[in-house]
Amino acid sequence: MPVPSKPPNPIDVHVGARVRMWRTERKISRITLGEALGLTIQQIQKYEKGTNRIGASRLQQICTVLEIPVSLLFEGAPGSPPGESGVPQDIIDFMESPEGVRFVAAFGRIADRKVRRGIARLADRIADHMQPRAMADILQLKRPTDEPAGNT
Repeated sequence: MPVPSKPPNPIDVHVGARVRMWRTERKISRITLGEALGLTIQQIQKYEKGTNRIGASRLQQICTVLEIPVSLLFEGAPGSPPGESGVPQDIIDFMESPEGVRFVAAFGRIADRKVRRGIARLADRIADHMQPRAMADILQLKRPTDEPAGNT
């Protein structure tokens, strides 16, 4: 009878998500990170999902490639004292989400400071004035097609 697999440790999941966040923020692909470490893309994916635990020496190698201190991977980890990182938990949660990673990567590519400030103001206004139902409607909008409405 096969032994059931254990769920990943929450700290391993957290560290893996932080590796993914920093890798994406640094615009480093899984392929590039894997090549730098002598690992496959699949192994990098397992680390990022927390499926495989990252050993101490490998963690140091990853942080060297990402050019970050190891401590950044543990900020906001389960069981760490509240406020240890100085960053509110809701911001950490957003930054570790797929939407947060995509948003930060895209936002980082915007060079014009006025445009960046405008996007920040827009996000503030949306957050302050949108009702939950209206927000849901906006988020479900489809991209416009080339065909005018009614011409099927």
